[in-house]
Amino acid sequence: MRQYELIERVKAYDPTADEDLLNRAYVYAVKMHGAQTRASGDPYFAHPIEVAGILTDYKLDTASIVTALLHDVIEDTVASREDIEKRFGAEIAELVEGVTKLSKLELASEHARQTEDLRRFILAISKDVRVLLVKLADRLHNMRTLQHIKAPAKRERIARETLDIYAPLARSIGMHLICEELEELAFQHLNPRARDAIIRRLDKLRAEQGGATRAVSDEIAHVLEAAGIQVEVEGREKHPYSIWRKLQRKSIGFAQLSDIYAFRVIVPSDGDCYRALGIVHQEWPALPGRFKDYISTPKRNNYRSLHTTVIGPRNLRIELQIRTEVMDRVAEEGVAAHWAYKDQTYGFDADAAAKAGGRDPMANIRQLVQMIEQGDIDELVENTKLEMFLDQAFVFTPKGKLISLPRGALPLDFAYALHTNIGDTMVGVKINGELRPLRTPLVNGDVVEVIRGAKPIVPSDWENLTVTGRARSAIRRHLRHAEREEFVRLGRASVDQTFERVRRTRDEVSLRPALERFAVHGEEELFEAVGRGRVSPRAVLETVFPALKASEIDAAEMREPLEGRRAAGLFVRGGGVHSGTELRFGACCNPVPGDRIVGIEEQGKAGLTVHTIDCPNLEAYEAEQKAWHDLHWTPQAARGATSHARLTATIRNAPGVLGQTCTIVGEMGGNILNLDMRKTHQDFFEVEFDIEVKDARHLTTIAAALRACPSVEDVDRTRG
Repeated sequence: MRQYELIERVKAYDPTADEDLLNRAYVYAVKMHGAQTRASGDPYFAHPIEVAGILTDYKLDTASIVTALLHDVIEDTVASREDIEKRFGAEIAELVEGVTKLSKLELASEHARQTEDLRRFILAISKDVRVLLVKLADRLHNMRTLQHIKAPAKRERIARETLDIYAPLARSIGMHLICEELEELAFQHLNPRARDAIIRRLDKLRAEQGGATRAVSDEIAHVLEAAGIQVEVEGREKHPYSIWRKLQRKSIGFAQLSDIYAFRVIVPSDGDCYRALGIVHQEWPALPGRFKDYISTPKRNNYRSLHTTVIGPRNLRIELQIRTEVMDRVAEEGVAAHWAYKDQTYGFDADAAAKAGGRDPMANIRQLVQMIEQGDIDELVENTKLEMFLDQAFVFTPKGKLISLPRGALPLDFAYALHTNIGDTMVGVKINGELRPLRTPLVNGDVVEVIRGAKPIVPSDWENLTVTGRARSAIRRHLRHAEREEFVRLGRASVDQTFERVRRTRDEVSLRPALERFAVHGEEELFEAVGRGRVSPRAVLETVFPALKASEIDAAEMREPLEGRRAAGLFVRGGGVHSGTELRFGACCNPVPGDRIVGIEEQGKAGLTVHTIDCPNLEAYEAEQKAWHDLHWTPQAARGATSHARLTATIRNAPGVLGQTCTIVGEMGGNILNLDMRKTHQDFFEVEFDIEVKDARHLTTIAAALRACPSVEDVDRTRG
């Protein structure tokens, strides 16, 4: 983009923009980046200019555009913060410093480096949302050009970081358009085979349905206009990554997805939204349980709309989103939709933002800042994914206060959402007036009353009764000191196991190099860091035995079967588990790391049998509460265990399809241990795959990849 083109784009929505400031920033960025080039071979200064161009699409203020132009000069050139402040003022200097790429840290692992980067980034964006907007535009342009990076591992790392951190951050402030593009670009690099399979399915569906989308849109518009409502209807096709997420979350095949196409109904006013909904439900049958009112109860990112699914024109099952033009812009652009003129100045209009949704879109970010200030840095990445990726449930206090929680939240999450002290002193719960167990999931409309004790009591198994980062963070703070000894033991065992695999022992070497590298004050602190997952055993091995060959180091990370002799010591923690506990993993449900689990004391048997929380066999122990022990996986389980799981797939009866499905399992990193075929119909047959997997996420990814295959009708995880 040329200099005058950028200026024209800004002046088009803000005629009072400081043209001289924009010109000086453009020239300074070009001068400072000089002859630097990007991986594509393009001049480096093209990148900040394109980032600025992205922000003009969202009509951001002059300071944001200038920050975009300068966001890399401190990191990549001789310029300093003082130079920026002298030339462009304190406001822009502070914004540029907030967005500046973070220095590489000499930390234990990629995860730890990512965590520290995110910690600093969260602290910066909590002060000014424009820091986040510029950073998102920066990441978006980098993702658009990611194919020019030659190293596959680096491309994968950047794409994974984008999917896990930057896309959820965009979603948290309502910037759906940027979030969606980031997800699609990351998906393209992380799982191209699955994406291509979904695109082929969409192409086939498009060919079969032809002009159905346009015809359905016209008929919906005709019905509403006949009732006197001015309306604009637009049909849209879901993006491949959105379909992939649904295939992962729901155990259904591609053909069973009901909302591949969604129809956006734009009307003039809030009242017209509800009128339009009534007319639609009078004209076409509504599907039970598929209505959501995000106008009266907006999402945390201020998203507002009515959602309903009906058996509509041409007998098609269609999803409708009914909203006003203002709601539509906020749904697409989020917090960026509120930059406008007010009091003869151009900038963020807080009053308009409050009127549009009534919620502070930065509240989610501030919750993460609280976790940082409380010292829970190692949990930050996990909590970012948890808090920002989940749908919502709306529940109420007995006095009618609305509390928004992630869907699937439990009573402890509710208590900690009210206040940390309420969570700490919780001893029971009433849901809709009835005493209920603490493992009861909360659903929309529940009235929840916390029963409190006289003093804080936080059992060690409570962490397994939460899903929100806030609750887990508070519980872990209480347990941290009490559990330190257990983490030291886990870390020591993990290091010893890693050393044994390369025929080494701790007795023959000093751990001092590791203490210095990871900045810890003694061996126990090092083992605790390993036990908590902050430092990997492999990193310790590489540090104290620098002469080891790469093949030996790789062998040290070989995964161990979940049923192995170390399972109780390394992979599972919770009530009733200690170093000598015998653990059995129920063949009825095949638990894998990532599943919610409980331990059952079976009469006449030593130790515990581990079951998934949804195992049907648990009904037999419902009356034996003393036999139950809430358990959870250690960080070593996801990193160092292999598990057996079973998937049942319904496959079209055609040449080559069995080999095709086996190839998909292999490409997704699964190891097929056994395969059982059963013909159930002339056109279809069932296949049971016994697969060795790393964890529940790995299993879900394999299942979703199979569902995306055109030859596969359905895939389910099989119990027993």
